Amino acid sequence: MATATKQPLTKDPANGSVRVEIFDQVYNLRGSDADYILKLAEYVDGKMRAVSEQTATVDSVRLAVLAALNIADEYHLLKRQMATPKPELKERAHQLANALDEVLQDHRRTG
Repeated sequence: MATATKQPLTKDPANGSVRVEIFDQVYNLRGSDADYILKLAEYVDGKMRAVSEQTATVDSVRLAVLAALNIADEYHLLKRQMATPKPELKERAHQLANALDEVLQDHRRTG
């Protein structure tokens, strides 16, 4: 699992860097949110470790590419799901729009 290195999670305010460990390699990464960077590093580390358990390869570059493909697959599946509205959400939006129209019409009549 990705962790801060043996030293506590360090953030350099001068350049926004944070030190993390992914698949036993230490990286100094930059960003404005050290906790978010650590969370991303943990996710990538987990993916690399999952791939390494399922394959016979020990080449870390190959594992990184396979993990990247898994992450890209997850991303595109979620993107596709978000692009296609669920029918029940569409129906609910229609109901709410109708209710809003009724309220506005009543307000105009009494207004």
